[in-house]
Amino acid sequence: ADFRAMDTMRSRRGVETAGQGEAEALPRRALLRGGLGAFAAAMMSRALPACGGDNTAAAGDAGMGDAGMGDAGMGDAGVVGDPPFVPREMPPAPRLVSRIADIGPLRAPNALGLRLPEGFTARVIGRSTEPVLPGGYEWHQWPDGGATYAMPDGGWVLVSNSEVPRIPPALKGGVGAVRFAADGRIVGAYRILDDTSVNCAGCKTPWGSWLSCEEISRGKVYECDPWGERAAVVRPALGVFKHEAAAVDPVNAHVYLTEDETDGRFYRFVPARRTPQGHPDLGAGVLEVAEVDGEAVVWRPVPDPQYTGDTPTRRQVEKSTRFDGGEGIWYHAGVVYFSTKGDNRVWAYDVAASRLTVLYDAARHARPPLRGVDNITVSCCGDVLVAEDGGTMQVVAILPSGEVKPLVQIVGHDGSEVCGPAFDPSGTRLYFSSQRGPMGGVGGITYEVTGPFHAPMP
Repeated sequence: ADFRAMDTMRSRRGVETAGQGEAEALPRRALLRGGLGAFAAAMMSRALPACGGDNTAAAGDAGMGDAGMGDAGMGDAGVVGDPPFVPREMPPAPRLVSRIADIGPLRAPNALGLRLPEGFTARVIGRSTEPVLPGGYEWHQWPDGGATYAMPDGGWVLVSNSEVPRIPPALKGGVGAVRFAADGRIVGAYRILDDTSVNCAGCKTPWGSWLSCEEISRGKVYECDPWGERAAVVRPALGVFKHEAAAVDPVNAHVYLTEDETDGRFYRFVPARRTPQGHPDLGAGVLEVAEVDGEAVVWRPVPDPQYTGDTPTRRQVEKSTRFDGGEGIWYHAGVVYFSTKGDNRVWAYDVAASRLTVLYDAARHARPPLRGVDNITVSCCGDVLVAEDGGTMQVVAILPSGEVKPLVQIVGHDGSEVCGPAFDPSGTRLYFSSQRGPMGGVGGITYEVTGPFHAPMP
């Protein structure tokens, strides 16, 4: 195989090496298909490059290079000990109203295999191992969590995690990005994080960075620059465990985190200090874990959040509450929404009241309209969008009224999962991926669906 990125490795300042391999680093689908050997062979048979080239002058790999490998070929990437990211001057968010409640039923599959409502169109943004633009960045394997960022020129950037394990030289994990012009044209694609493992979901921060979470048992969180102009920063203060996603409460400057284990926990990071802009300084603070009694939540400090001893982070506080497979998480208007796939629930944590309730429970439905709850995002007006891992491969909205409404369905991708739902700044374009593509293959596809999800506020 021609692994071209081996010829384009860049040096990087201050790299931390984990020195620890994880059997759990392999995503569960890969294990089901025969383990590491079969997975790696399948990857290499496709002659995967390590997604190196950048086709924009302003946004390249930005100091990303090859990290030291731990056991089993798993490495760690990112600068350690950097100060907080300097907030970017981003355009104010447009004032929108949701039209999701007015969306009609799904129609027959189109040429892309997508079932869309009347008045909606779709295109493919990226296919794994294929260049997004001719001669440029080749879209990463297994695209997962994502978000968009507005640009001063009216364009925007889409970031997307790669959930593959780091298996040099074929696979490098990390995060890729696509840059759009104001008219929706793709004008660039590049990598913003390299040499990490099983990057699942993450968090769009209020100060304009992307937190990318490793879903391995000694996984970390990496703060990334969506513009690709600054090297990623490891944020170990956010804990060392099997991360899924994160969400920032901008009012209290707290970070909430989910853990994808059958006995996972719900965490909160309380920073030691705020930045001058009032944001949480992610360099130091206290990691807490939730203890739930009925609906009341009490937060307990985790003794060893870095998992330096023998006891995993989730088992260090005896009375902390188990959650069956923590998945996507999102903060909106004083509420932290998160999903647990093991029991097909979506939860709502009221920050001010410190109260946790169940927003959606598949067990309450004879024929559940939503199964395999995974990544989530929330519209401007409180519609909770949930992507299905399996189920019927839909993105489904839970409306403020409680109604459950399918918005899009991917047909013929059995064995895959829907990942990374994210609206563009206008609220009229929805991005998401089929992580492994048709029939649960090894190549993911990232889509853009355009239509009246939102409208400008009158």
